[in-house]
Amino acid sequence: MDVNYKNKKYYNTAKYPIRQPRIMTFLLYVVSKIATMGLKYKIEKFNMEDLKPPYILLSNHMYFVDFELSAIATYPHRVNNVATIDGYYRRPWLMELLGCICKRKFTNDLHLIKSIRKVLKRGDVLCMYPEARYSPVGTTAILPEALGKLIKMNKVPVVVMLHHGNYLHTPFWNYRKERKVPLYTTLTQILTADDVEKMSVDEINGAVKTAMQYDEYTWQKEQNIKITEPFRAEGLHKVLYQCPKCKAEHKMASQGDEIYCEVCGKRWRMTELGELEALSGETEFPHVPDWYEWQREQVRQQVENGTYSFSDEVEVYSLPRCMKFESLGKATLTHDSEKGFVLAGHYNGENYLIERKPRTMYGVHIEYDYCYIKPFDCIDISTEKDSFYCYPTKQNVVTKLSLATEEIYKIKMSDL
Repeated sequence: MDVNYKNKKYYNTAKYPIRQPRIMTFLLYVVSKIATMGLKYKIEKFNMEDLKPPYILLSNHMYFVDFELSAIATYPHRVNNVATIDGYYRRPWLMELLGCICKRKFTNDLHLIKSIRKVLKRGDVLCMYPEARYSPVGTTAILPEALGKLIKMNKVPVVVMLHHGNYLHTPFWNYRKERKVPLYTTLTQILTADDVEKMSVDEINGAVKTAMQYDEYTWQKEQNIKITEPFRAEGLHKVLYQCPKCKAEHKMASQGDEIYCEVCGKRWRMTELGELEALSGETEFPHVPDWYEWQREQVRQQVENGTYSFSDEVEVYSLPRCMKFESLGKATLTHDSEKGFVLAGHYNGENYLIERKPRTMYGVHIEYDYCYIKPFDCIDISTEKDSFYCYPTKQNVVTKLSLATEEIYKIKMSDL
């Protein structure tokens, strides 16, 4: 049952993007150069000699500066970016003028495939962020298996753009406080059109996954980049939500350069090189991504032994169009390995029920301190024509929901 918006129309994502006007390509480049003034960045290209569009550009995703560096790196070529619906918020005319292709996160969209083919047939660059999210701990997120099929279908070269330093400069869990970190972007052609023609879908997926591997904390240490800001650990508890000592969940907190458990009191300090060290006792996970992956294993065990489930009252805002978030009031959100996500609420005199089955979602969109609505954590449950931003009553739970979504999907798909 959809939400009763009283005959209001949804934003039409099923329309072809325009070809980016040359003047917009130039203006985007100029604005991006201005926006990055004061930042120390470097862009290098590998195996790109004589490469001209069309080609598919795949990029990792750290923060908004990714888009600016991409515009600088690809100039003077026209680029059509696949963008999410909240990127269109209050500016659909601008996004359309830039030739963006609108997409709701973690949904099946057949028209997207048609739009991509149209862009490439025009002879332009198609840019995608296949992780479909900001990186939570500066490492590669799950990539969709359908990516290889998409590449195989279009038979054009594939370029991977990796951003380093962007995550360390403005981490997803505390983007309001910037750090002084150099930025380094590489563009590498990993597959020629002939490669795509000859390779299987599985081989293409393997090549892409290998090329898109990154670990920002390892890179920081290798480059000896010292982050001296005293607030460098503030917000880290949003991704490291479970204490490795007492195993308590959702009771971590952070302040200054420390993260600590509110139950057992254990504390860890983040060094200037991005490593964690316990102030007393054993340092369980010096490497931030290792702590994060340990949490993933804890969630998977709960799913496998049947003890995982989530239920909470949430405050819901939807984005059926682009100009306004609709306040839908309170609703109930549940998540488990059998039914997936179920959002049940009441609006405009009618009940609504939004369901997303486990095998239809390989990931879910979460936000920390979401800037467009309220500065709190939320989870976005999208359908093909609507998006629901749910603010839980329970604190610090969205990261576990994200991990559970991924692990449940893996388990369900392995059963096929």
